This record gives sequence, structure tokens and C-alpha cells, in this order.
Amino acid sequence: MSPPFSTNPGISQLNGQPGLNLDNSHLVSVPRIERWQVYHRLQDLKIPCWCLADGTLRVEVQTSISALLLRSVVQQFVASRQEMVNWLERCWMVK
Repeated sequence: MSPPFSTNPGISQLNGQPGLNLDNSHLVSVPRIERWQVYHRLQDLKIPCWCLADGTLRVEVQTSISALLLRSVVQQFVASRQEMVNWLERCWMVK
């Protein structure tokens, strides 16, 4: 599984995006079929994000909480069932 974040900014495609802070934004690698679901969930969480014309999802990460929420949302859509079960079991062990 590829990492959900990429620091490759692709800035030339973003110059026309209003309000986009390029210093804090990241490309998020999610399958195209889930991209709009991830986008809408991030919007619900008040995390600024944009689906660009080339099909990429750009997310502005302003705080560590935003980064954790982004990871959680992406994980929800790209992790296998077994990965989610393993994560849940690790959470129960920490308790």
C-alpha cells in the first residue's frame, strides 16, 4: 500500500485554487472511486480540501489533529478488512 501523503506539490496545477495554502497542502493518494467520499468526509470535518481537474485530491493540513483525522479518513477507505481488525485489536491492547 502506498503512503497516503505525498509532499510532491504539483504547484503548477494549483495556482488558480482560491484560498489554498501551498505550504500546508499535500496530495493524498486514494483510489479514484473513493476520492469523492474522502473529499466529502474531510469537508464534514472542516478540513480544507480540493479535488483538482487532473483527478488528484489536495488537502490542507493545518494542525496535528487535522493530520490524524486525514489519516483516519484515508485509512477507512483504503485499508483491508484485516488491517482494520489488526488496528482495532491494537487499540484494545492499549486500553
